Amino acid sequence: MSSIPRPLLALVLVLVLPLVSVPPWPPEGAAHAQPPPETHTPALPRPAATVLPPLPTPGTHESGTLAVTSRYEPVRAHSAALDPRFGWPLSPDPPVTRNFDPPATSYGSGHRGVDLGAAPGQPVLAAGEGVVVFSGTLAGRGVVSIDHDGGLRTTYEPLVPGVVVGDQVFRGQVIGEVVTGHPGCPAAACLHWGVRRGAEYLNPLRLVGPETRFRLKPWSG
Repeated sequence: MSSIPRPLLALVLVLVLPLVSVPPWPPEGAAHAQPPPETHTPALPRPAATVLPPLPTPGTHESGTLAVTSRYEPVRAHSAALDPRFGWPLSPDPPVTRNFDPPATSYGSGHRGVDLGAAPGQPVLAAGEGVVVFSGTLAGRGVVSIDHDGGLRTTYEPLVPGVVVGDQVFRGQVIGEVVTGHPGCPAAACLHWGVRRGAEYLNPLRLVGPETRFRLKPWSG
């Protein structure tokens, strides 16, 4: 067999080799590249549901359980019982014609109240909220007595009573009218106003002084 001339063989190789499929050469370092391992995050355990004990029923008592009871009744507000305010029994504020002079003994002489200048027929006002415990005539004079919280009793004379025993009165309510005839009165008419706690007579002017407050212990004149 005749040999193929070298120039022709070289031409054939040039034309044929590009048609042969050759796998691409892997890039440098590709032989060592490996996909990253899969990471698996462990699942956290789900917290157990917190079960609260049932609330106790009001008014019940169970062993080991704090029961809610209706032990305390609603408290009613009695502001007058804690700090009652009193006012003058005449309006406008009257002049004091005779001051308080407490007796040395229960039956001693003195002046168990104050005398206030007034006009005949002038309305007499309740000095504070309370209940009428006397309304009538004593020794020929019209008298009204009112009991207040804290054991206080106020008395008004002489007057024509306008209330009856058992009436609930409020501060400033008209309870009668001034009349003439009070002994030693230097004005057209006078109203005698007294206050006591139990058997002890107190100075009525202490009820209408500045920042007057009800006291839980007796006053000293």
